[in-house]
Amino acid sequence: MFSVYVAVTVVAIVANAGIAVADLAKAEFVLANSAEVGVPRGWIRWLAALKAAGAAGLLLGLVGVRFIGVAAAVGLVLFFVGAVGAHMRRRVFHNLAFPAGYLGLAVAALVLGLVR
Repeated sequence: MFSVYVAVTVVAIVANAGIAVADLAKAEFVLANSAEVGVPRGWIRWLAALKAAGAAGLLLGLVGVRFIGVAAAVGLVLFFVGAVGAHMRRRVFHNLAFPAGYLGLAVAALVLGLVR
């Protein structure tokens, strides 16, 4: 169970840190997707900060601060529920797999963090 938790959490950390960097770099796909789902451009850096904080919290959970890891996973689950909701509200289904994938990683990290 330990190795599955570590593997899933490391993937979640890398994925969230990577997309936070893309957000901060104002990658074209980030700007296009945000506009399509109705996220104001000024929010992107704040959303990037939340993703980066989630990744950092998951990392702290891996190194032994379990309650921070669980809290970070809960935060990421809520964040990506909101992202999926934004896609659904605007009927942007062609790239729904991305926030749904991040949501799945966050849920897996949360569940595995709770049962370890």
